[in-house]
Amino acid sequence: MTNPESRGETRTFLISVAAELAGMHAQTLRTYDRLGLVRPQRSSGGGRRYSERDVELLREVQRLSQRDGVNLAGIKRIIELTNQVEALQDRLREMAAELEAARSVRRASGPGTALVVWKPRDRRTS
Repeated sequence: MTNPESRGETRTFLISVAAELAGMHAQTLRTYDRLGLVRPQRSSGGGRRYSERDVELLREVQRLSQRDGVNLAGIKRIIELTNQVEALQDRLREMAAELEAARSVRRASGPGTALVVWKPRDRRTS
């Protein structure tokens, strides 16, 4: 069975459904959107559309706030740092794949192959 996300399709929920799934009031979701804690997609009419990932993030915001006592500014910073870490991990995976591809090309070219970089001397200093 094909994963809908692999085809660029993701399930989205109206704000009322997302609020129920996250165990919050819809007004709380609007507030979190205004504060930049969660950034739902928008429909052509401007309505908020929450993804499953958004709902999970809302649950995490609620947990951090209620159970761990983190204020909203702290939660926003945690989210920002988490996003940065994920972006860096993605880039690291890309670079590792590029490095492996370069190593494969080098191995395929066989032994004794070398790359020589030559730079002419500056004639004014000789």
